[in-house]
Amino acid sequence: MPLPFKVIGSEKLYRMIDIFYSYVAEDERMNHLFPDDLSETAYKQKLFQTQFLGGPNLYIEEYGHPMLKMRHMPFRITPVARDAWLENMEKAMDDVELDAEMKDYLLKRYTMTANAMVNSD
Repeated sequence: MPLPFKVIGSEKLYRMIDIFYSYVAEDERMNHLFPDDLSETAYKQKLFQTQFLGGPNLYIEEYGHPMLKMRHMPFRITPVARDAWLENMEKAMDDVELDAEMKDYLLKRYTMTANAMVNSD
């Protein structure tokens, strides 16, 4: 499979992330983990996802190594929050009409990463 970032493109990826955070803002299962103003969070996610999906290392260039586990440790991330994150991302993928093969590929990668972020029952 070609690099996901090249297949999806920055425009669709960034639109997907903006849609995702619109869902996060309304989802009481997880919105308490985020600041009220999600603009900086969405910006960082765009840089991270660009890199995570095989595009330029934008996140590293601006913020250094992602160190996901360490950066998420201050937050109580439960299986419920993980599931909410994945469900909202899946809805955002549907909203931007990712093809089924790419969606399946991304969900597998996102699920592995989300599972690693859980740090609480």
